Amino acid sequence: MNRKVGLFFGTFNPIHTGHLIIANHMAEYSDLEEIWLVVTPHNPHKKKSTLLDNHHRLEMVYRACDTYDKLKPSNIEFGLPQPNYTVNTLAHLQEKYPTNDFCLIMGEDNLRSFHKWKNSDVILENHEIYVYPRISNGDIAERYKDHPKINRIEAPIVEISSTFIRKSIKDSKNVRPLLAEKVWEYIDQMNFYK
Repeated sequence: MNRKVGLFFGTFNPIHTGHLIIANHMAEYSDLEEIWLVVTPHNPHKKKSTLLDNHHRLEMVYRACDTYDKLKPSNIEFGLPQPNYTVNTLAHLQEKYPTNDFCLIMGEDNLRSFHKWKNSDVILENHEIYVYPRISNGDIAERYKDHPKINRIEAPIVEISSTFIRKSIKDSKNVRPLLAEKVWEYIDQMNFYK
């Protein structure tokens, strides 16, 4: 029996408690056995200039996950062609780890635009998707509403954004409660986002 691994993609710029709440919830309250937090070097939809270097963001994910047995940092996309497309990463992972069944974790807001992803039908043909609730507008495409491969997970709705954290740090606000202690220490020590 293959192991079910959830892939939680993000630029994690920086990783915050919202990410950890969702990842841990998926690990504890779904049939996923492990969650890999995949640090994306360059999301085709984000401006690269606002991103910290890959190794700094990966270091923060390592620090954030180190006390969670079921959460694993992953830099799998660092060696893949840029920009990264999920369909390519999934194909690469499946080849490298044939005994894992990789599933995608995404917010409801991403499911709304999933039909625009590169080869979204190929992804859905080969992988399950685990969706956590978000406060968002717009409708989910009819074809995804009762899809057998789309699992809706009741999870806490977390409205914390990395953008908000970066701006707050720049404005000298105390955002410590929104970050794992070791992540906060790293950001502070490195003078990031100021």
